[in-house]
Amino acid sequence: MATFNYRALTDDGRIVRNKVEEGTRLNLVKKLKENGLHPISITQTNSKRTKILKKKKRNISDIQSVLENVNTTVILNDNRRRLSIKDKINKYLGTEDKVTERDISIFTQNFYLLKKANFNNVHALATIIDSTENMTLVEILEDILAGVEAGDYMYKTMEYYSNIFPYIYINMIRVGELSGSLENALMQAVEYLDNSSKINKKLRSILIPNLLQFALLIVMLFVGTLFALPQVEKVFEEVGTSSTLPAITVWFQGVVNAMLEYWPVPTAIVAIIAVAIVLYVQTPKGKYKFHYFKYTMPIFGKLIFSLDFSRLMKAMLLNLKNGMRIQEALEVSKNVVSNYVMLSIIENALKNILIGQSWIDPFERSGLASSMITEMLKIGMQTDLSEMMEKLVEYMEIDIDNTMEAIMKTLPQVMYAIVGVVLIFFVIVVVVPMIQVYMGNFLFEAYL
Repeated sequence: MATFNYRALTDDGRIVRNKVEEGTRLNLVKKLKENGLHPISITQTNSKRTKILKKKKRNISDIQSVLENVNTTVILNDNRRRLSIKDKINKYLGTEDKVTERDISIFTQNFYLLKKANFNNVHALATIIDSTENMTLVEILEDILAGVEAGDYMYKTMEYYSNIFPYIYINMIRVGELSGSLENALMQAVEYLDNSSKINKKLRSILIPNLLQFALLIVMLFVGTLFALPQVEKVFEEVGTSSTLPAITVWFQGVVNAMLEYWPVPTAIVAIIAVAIVLYVQTPKGKYKFHYFKYTMPIFGKLIFSLDFSRLMKAMLLNLKNGMRIQEALEVSKNVVSNYVMLSIIENALKNILIGQSWIDPFERSGLASSMITEMLKIGMQTDLSEMMEKLVEYMEIDIDNTMEAIMKTLPQVMYAIVGVVLIFFVIVVVVPMIQVYMGNFLFEAYL
């Protein structure tokens, strides 16, 4: 009999802990559920093994005595890991480690490698739990392991942790488990996480420096208008010149002064507009229009659609290779995308299959998919759809790379243009009057 420490949730929401002896973890899970307890985590404690004394062999040293003589520490620990100082502090304060994207990526890569080495899900999860340092992620993985041992799919437990695992990630695992190709699904999940990380890093490297410059110029513009320009006007008045500030400077100074005097009004207007947009986007119609804008927006629209469509095709390809029909493959794969526009196109495709029409027509009529994509799918329907989808996925990966390169070239130019316009405006409004004072041209007008 093995000894287990478990945490479980009662029907009334209480968390109970106990230490019991049971034959296997699976039997314990079944008994807990029979008694109205829902397992959260189950940890097996290593039983202390009795030492078997053996007759010493000639000319062979007693290793234990040698270790004791050289004062080497002998580690005897029943736990799978020692709590670090950080873990002890978090435990004392009642806080938890934050699960980062890197933690999820490392877990997925390790899981994929173990599955590739023919580990079953239980063995792979148990192995990863032993090597995971983030205690919050450990508890989540132990919960997933308990579910798997009870006969549930992994993705069902992951759905309870939607704040940890991305929606698309969970549904990639779902497609892999339902199609019997979890290894391939994990490989796609690794690629998804890596690509998302690379795209975010590239965008941050371009946007953050330019946005900081933009914000700095705005601050300088307002500070110059509020503090520098009044000093220039004061100089003009003391000298008695007829020179005045440029018209655009006077206009902007009036705008800034009005904003400071009546700041609640513009603040309330901006807040009302922002709240109205947020509430509208939460409605089905507003969310659909917002998602359609994401597919058609300048610069990023084509990339977002290509990523979603490529993800859908990869999921369908997994299902088709495992013997699913097109309708079933579409039904299972649709959850790897969360865009309402794409989901509505997929629903129309499913309806077309039921009435005997082409499932490709809704994608073609949407105007979002290129003719290259739809024609390849049509040819695949006439020949071998799985083989053609493999070629389509390869083509889309190349197309996505080309689109990313184009964005990386275009985006800096757009940001430079915006920052340049603000810089020119700053020079005209603030710097020109200061140069006028520095040059002293107004003194001649005052003398005359």
